[in-house]
Amino acid sequence: MEHVRFGKTGMQVSKLCLGTMTFGYQCNEEQSVAILNAAKDHGFTFIDTADVYPIGDMTSGYGATEEILGRWLTGQRGNFILATKCYAPTGPNKWDQGNSRKNIIRAAEESLRRLKTDYIDVYQLHFYDDRVSHDESLSALDDLVRSGKVRYIGCSNYLAYQLATALGRSDVNKWERFASVQPRYNMLFRENERELLPLCAEQGLAVIPYNPLAGGFLTGKHQKGAPTADTRFTIGGGTAERYQERYWQDQMFATLEALRGIAAEADMTVAQLAIAWQFTRPTITSPIIGASKPEQLVDAVNAVRTPLSAELTQRLDVLTHEYRFGDSAR
Repeated sequence: MEHVRFGKTGMQVSKLCLGTMTFGYQCNEEQSVAILNAAKDHGFTFIDTADVYPIGDMTSGYGATEEILGRWLTGQRGNFILATKCYAPTGPNKWDQGNSRKNIIRAAEESLRRLKTDYIDVYQLHFYDDRVSHDESLSALDDLVRSGKVRYIGCSNYLAYQLATALGRSDVNKWERFASVQPRYNMLFRENERELLPLCAEQGLAVIPYNPLAGGFLTGKHQKGAPTADTRFTIGGGTAERYQERYWQDQMFATLEALRGIAAEADMTVAQLAIAWQFTRPTITSPIIGASKPEQLVDAVNAVRTPLSAELTQRLDVLTHEYRFGDSAR
């Protein structure tokens, strides 16, 4: 698989990143290992996780995903770029959450233990925390980098103004800067094209979008009515409600039907089309591809090998242009 530069850093990552938030709940360890092995065979060298994963059991099951990864990575850690995150509650105490110095350091140490490694390649703040100053969070992350426990830092789910302010505080204080951003981004949610992605391009940040398939909606497997069982639209922990609110809308089903026709014309699956569209965006570094079965990775790999023409890209951009403005893509 082709590798690309990770923002302005000197690090190279595979053009696809494996997302792991299904590991330990939707997928047991045997199934998770099968997906990891398939990703390795396809050339994935970039893996993203979080201390709160797996989704669906985000109160007592946290950490299970990192533990599965830690066992699988034993003996081959040096062959992969590993990213994880902190923010969500992952302990019994009130302070075991958020972006305070106390929690960032604690959470990083716990992730290192579960992942069975002495360093994390990309350590990310999972969400913005308005209870904590940028200075407190960024100085803690800087300390982790200086200690050698973290190589690069990043953030996820930040608005453009939050990211810009954080970069400014890092520059003023000569702390480690965010090297990457992990936003939600797909053909049905294009709001980040307005401010966040231009900021990333200007500042040279890597962009590793999650939900490139809209939680599986852009695979085309869902039909109007009851969601398909055992998907993000049906699992617990508030996940089903969140994904249905985002994508289970008449307007998006209409767009999906149009995409089915375009994909058929191009001799592609809808999923392959959706991921290939990501690579037409100049700011995208490595989309995060989640799976609950090994064979679900094939569409993403084929998308890397099948670039879209300028004409097809324009058709898709016009079809999904309304999702840049936010009124119908929450």
